Amino acid sequence: MAGRTSRTSARVAKKTAAEAAITNPVLLSGGNPQIAKGYGDAPVQAYIAAMPGWKSDVGRRLDALVTRTVPDVHKAVKWNSPLYGIEGQGWFLGVHCFANYIKLAFFRGMSLSPIPPGESKQKEVRYFHIHDADQLDEAQLAAWVEQASKLPGERM
Repeated sequence: MAGRTSRTSARVAKKTAAEAAITNPVLLSGGNPQIAKGYGDAPVQAYIAAMPGWKSDVGRRLDALVTRTVPDVHKAVKWNSPLYGIEGQGWFLGVHCFANYIKLAFFRGMSLSPIPPGESKQKEVRYFHIHDADQLDEAQLAAWVEQASKLPGERM
């Protein structure tokens, strides 16, 4: 057995490397956390914890707002962005960090009332940007989240 690694040792090493990536994620350009693709609450919470500065607090507030508004929400991290959706119906909201703001992407944003202000190159997508000094209108965000969760989601 000399020179061979047991399967258990390899699994432990792989798990330790994965845990290190979650606890010490790399920040990509603009400060967006690099979190491995994953489904469920854990990767989303890892992303939120890794958001730099003021963005982490806003990320926690947004996550709580979405969970409160849509109790059966499904979560994932794909393409280094948390996604929120309804099982079997697709994703209705994506979150992404940039250097000076957090971008919320409503994948069917043109169907929301009022329509979120940020335009997109994609016909149905609308954005909402949150900056450090902004006062969050949680009632408006909750209304958009509730409306978006009832629309057909984006398949990704």
